[in-house]
Amino acid sequence: MSANVTVRGSDDVTASEPTALAQDRTVAVVGTGTMGQGIAQVALVAGHPVRLYDNAPGRAAEAVAALTARLDRLVEKGRLDASAREAAVGRLHASEELAELADAALVVEAIVEHLPVKQQLFADLEKVVGDDTVLATNTSSLSVTAIAGGLRLPGRFVGLHFFNPAPLLPLVEVVSGFATDADVATRAYETMKGWGKTPVRCADTPGFIVNRVARPFYAEALRVYEEGAADPATIDAALRECGGFRMGPFELTDLIGQDVNEAVTRSVWESFYQDPKFTPSLAQRRLVESGRLGRKSGHGWFSYAEGAERPEPHTAPPAEAPEKIVVRGDLGPAEPLVGLFEEAGIKVRRKGGGGFLVLPGGGRLVLADGETSFEYHDDDIVYFDLALDYARASRIVLSTSEQTSAEVLAEAVGLFQALGKQVSVIGDVPGMIVARTVAMLADLAADAVDRGVATAEDVDTAMRLGVNYPAGPLEWAGKVGHERVRDLLMALHERYPTGRYAPSLATARRGYAEEGQDS
Repeated sequence: MSANVTVRGSDDVTASEPTALAQDRTVAVVGTGTMGQGIAQVALVAGHPVRLYDNAPGRAAEAVAALTARLDRLVEKGRLDASAREAAVGRLHASEELAELADAALVVEAIVEHLPVKQQLFADLEKVVGDDTVLATNTSSLSVTAIAGGLRLPGRFVGLHFFNPAPLLPLVEVVSGFATDADVATRAYETMKGWGKTPVRCADTPGFIVNRVARPFYAEALRVYEEGAADPATIDAALRECGGFRMGPFELTDLIGQDVNEAVTRSVWESFYQDPKFTPSLAQRRLVESGRLGRKSGHGWFSYAEGAERPEPHTAPPAEAPEKIVVRGDLGPAEPLVGLFEEAGIKVRRKGGGGFLVLPGGGRLVLADGETSFEYHDDDIVYFDLALDYARASRIVLSTSEQTSAEVLAEAVGLFQALGKQVSVIGDVPGMIVARTVAMLADLAADAVDRGVATAEDVDTAMRLGVNYPAGPLEWAGKVGHERVRDLLMALHERYPTGRYAPSLATARRGYAEEGQDS
């Protein structure tokens, strides 16, 4: 166990430890870009006097004007009353000199992501503020411990990672560096709650919670694309319409900026000493090198030029549904499909077996398990992907090998179309799209928990609120089955023996514990 476990754990908090920052105490924000202004707005609306500082002359005053305009818009929309607006504007001040932040009880930095620049800023701040002032960084990619490394009092330093736009998104990662005092982390945590945020505690690890655990959402989609199994539009549709994610990874990285997303991936990979689980994508690197950065450049994976049409996902043409099927054994997380087939008027006969469907033509329909159709020389195998909720999913994804008969594939397509689903057929790739993505997310989440980065509850909360996942990775793994997650990763590892898919000890431990309970 690392020292950070004790720092971020809530079990060590006592009633005598400090609570939220008092409302009359001054909050200073250094950096007046989009994030700095957003953080200042949150503190201001929470009732604090707020000082804005930027080393560029005139920027702080411009930010005060911009924030005042934001408050005016809130009044116009009925989200803030006029008297509260007047009081807030009266508490907002521009500071042209760092020395003007001397009375701040909390200083939050939101400047350029460059370690020496941040270190110098906090070294200068220590000469200005009192010893009881909490210093915080909004860094998303740098080590909180490293930023505080040269401070005289590193124990009063903490990470407060807000998500953009800060006034709207509820999540704040409260990051304890190696030297952060437990009472400082607690005060920061309680202050964020007082500001109406949903804070989660985490230790200082590359990517913290969200940027560490989220890497497979992008990486597995890119891997499927690089292997030629599916195009970006189809992969996005699979994760949206089958997996329940709000956006697909290709459209999301276009929105974020390919350069930004690729830089975060590369930073996490390098920070973990090039661990294969975090390996960046060559396809994304080439996209960045070509200048196709997404919406901001007018072209990324998709074109955003005026009048440009978005590519449609591959959707299979109509096929005739089979009149009857056989269900062999328990389908696990796909078991709800049985009732849906029956409701659609398809006769279902149940027999013992290994958990798959048998089509009238003799082909097998199997939930993605990390293996491939071409490995079955004597059987027609069609794999179908994992869904968050098979009843609500509007699309089902199938994969086959070239040797799978057209008749069997048509029966599989027609079966799901009978449920009112769109059907996409992709190449014969192990783990398909949703299943391998969820398994990898669950693996990194379990590993983070077992390494003391954060609690399971905080990890799931962070992923739901920080990146709008339809379910927390560990919550989803519990529904799918930890044993199934472990086995899928082991199958992927057998087919990609690089270490990328080798299940962590945390995942293996959960899988074997579940297996023992079932035996």
